[in-house]
Amino acid sequence: MSGGPDNPMIDGFGRRISYVRLSVTDRCDLRCRYCMAEQMVFLPKPDILTLEELAILGELFIARGVTRIRLTGGEPLVRRGIETLIARLSERIDDGLDELTLTTNGTQLARFAPLLAQAGVRRVNVSLDSRDPERFRHITRRGDLAQVLGGIGAAKAAGLRIKINMVALKGLNEDEIADMLAWCAGEGHDLTLIETMPLGDVEGDRTDHYLPLDGVKRALDQRFALIPSLMRTGGPARYWDVAGAGIRLGLITPLTNNFCAGCNRIRVAATGTVYGCLGHDQKVELRDLLRAGGTAAVSEALDRLLSGKPERHRFDIAAASPATARHMSVTGG
Repeated sequence: MSGGPDNPMIDGFGRRISYVRLSVTDRCDLRCRYCMAEQMVFLPKPDILTLEELAILGELFIARGVTRIRLTGGEPLVRRGIETLIARLSERIDDGLDELTLTTNGTQLARFAPLLAQAGVRRVNVSLDSRDPERFRHITRRGDLAQVLGGIGAAKAAGLRIKINMVALKGLNEDEIADMLAWCAGEGHDLTLIETMPLGDVEGDRTDHYLPLDGVKRALDQRFALIPSLMRTGGPARYWDVAGAGIRLGLITPLTNNFCAGCNRIRVAATGTVYGCLGHDQKVELRDLLRAGGTAAVSEALDRLLSGKPERHRFDIAAASPATARHMSVTGG
C-alpha cells in the first residue's frame, strides 16, 4: 500500500480532489434525448487521447491523491481496446486507488461484465430511464431494453454491485419512478434519480421535461419507508436507505438543491480537456502537454485549473441557452 500523495490536488476553496471522472470517448451507441442531438458529429480520432495517454493521466492523478476513478463517455464500453485501460488502471487498486468503476448505458455490459469483475471493478452505474420497451426506445431514440436488462443481469451474475441512474423526466417517465424503485429493491440495486441538466443543444426545450425531485421524494415517501442515510461520498447525491430492502435511494438535484459545497472531483474529456465544474467552461488543455512528454507541465496545468475551480455551478433550467454549449457526452458526465 502506497503512502499519501506528496502533492495533493486542493482547490481555491480548500476542497481536496480525490475523484476523477475520466472520459474515454465522446461516442455512444444511443442518442438519449436529454443528453445528445439525434445527428451527433463526433470528434476525429486524432483529437482523442490514446489509451496509453489515458493510462498515464490516470496514474498521474493517483500520484496526486486521487483515490477513485470513474471511466465514462459517451459510452465507455464502445471504445475499442478499453479492456487494456481497465486492466492497467486496475493494477493500482489498493495501491493508491481505492476504486475503479464506470458508468455505462448497459448495451455492451453482457460482454464486458466478467472482464470487469476479474479486473477488480466492484460496482458499475447503469443508466436506465424506463423499463417499458417502447418508452425506452423513444427516450434513447434507438435502444433495445432487452439488451440492457440482459447486461444488468450479466453484471449481477458476475458479482458486480449495480446502481441504476434514472433521469426523472416529466411527461416521459415520472409515472415509472416508484415502480423503478420497487424493481431495484427486488433486484438488490441502488437507485439514483437525477434532475435533467441544461447542458448542450438537444433539439428540444428541457423545461418541457424538467421534473423537480423534491416533489418526487414526497410521493415516494407515501409508498416506501425512506430513512436518511449517513452515507456521504463528497458527490452530488443525497441518500436514503429503503427500509427492509437493503438498498439506497440517491437524489441528484442540481436545480432544486445545490450540491457543490463538498465537491471533490474534476472531469476529464476524452480530448484531454479537464473541467473543474460540470456547469462551467473553466478548463485546461492537457493533450498537447502530454504528447510533448511534459508530465510536470501537465501537473502545473492542473494546479492552474484548481486555483480557478468555481465554487458552484449556476444551472438555470429556464435560461434561454444551456449553461454550457458542450453536451454531457463530451464532458463525461
